[in-house]
Amino acid sequence: MKIHRLQTVTFCCILGMLASSCDLIQIKRGKKGSDESRKPVARVNQSFLYLDELKGIVPKDATATDSAARISSYVTSWIRKQLLLNEAAKNIDINEAEVERRVEEYRYSLIGYEFQNFYIKKNLNDSVSSTEIAAYYKTHLDNFVLKQNIVQGTYIKVPKTAPRIQRIKPLVFSNKAKEMEELKSYCLSFSAEYQLPDSTWIELDKLVANSPMATIPDKIQFLRNYRYYETNDQDFLYFLKVDAFKIVDNVSPVEFVESEIKNIILNKRKVELAKKLEDEVYENGVKRKEFEVFNP
Repeated sequence: MKIHRLQTVTFCCILGMLASSCDLIQIKRGKKGSDESRKPVARVNQSFLYLDELKGIVPKDATATDSAARISSYVTSWIRKQLLLNEAAKNIDINEAEVERRVEEYRYSLIGYEFQNFYIKKNLNDSVSSTEIAAYYKTHLDNFVLKQNIVQGTYIKVPKTAPRIQRIKPLVFSNKAKEMEELKSYCLSFSAEYQLPDSTWIELDKLVANSPMATIPDKIQFLRNYRYYETNDQDFLYFLKVDAFKIVDNVSPVEFVESEIKNIILNKRKVELAKKLEDEVYENGVKRKEFEVFNP
């Protein structure tokens, strides 16, 4: 069988042959005639790509055109890789034992990784208490030094054409629930961007990125001098009220790094579960006498 080019009509035929097959890919290689029941799709010297190795490549909901393109791409890639392997064999000495070891390691990585993920999802406790977060924070304070200035407060960007602009400043400074709700409603209706006061810490540079305040050269001095600041450009008015701030090189508030700490704790649990799985499998293998080591 000689294949010089890969034609769409050929892959449409392959699609038809695959239609009634299962979705598992059986990776087998053999010489021509080694299994007459298998249908070859491509050949490079004495290596064959068989039809059953294409099962699962085409999604069930793919169109005929997309399926043909996907199969064409896979077959072309297979041919190129086989040609490269053949050329490598002609030009360099290949340590087959080392190759097999690497293949086995890669196989372990793929299968082991999938099983570890399954085990971790099944056994992971993803609940992290505030007590755990606080304990980790206190123990690792040096890991949470600020690299950016952060603030709590109010930031509003509104078009100059917005109504009742004179009402914004009094609302920003009000602590009355009714007026705070009025400010929220106003921002939802007219602002281009806004951040209302709550316990959230946010990086100052991110907060004012789309304003004239982004170009202020000394943000630390700015924060120390201004708890309230108004400015404008051609189209917008900007209002900033700073309720609290922390500057670079200080320790982050725990609230600012809470999500980061939670991820660290969960990742540690995942590592511990992966180690526990390996230990359990090994111990069970010992108990069941599933392996033995021979003296060389």
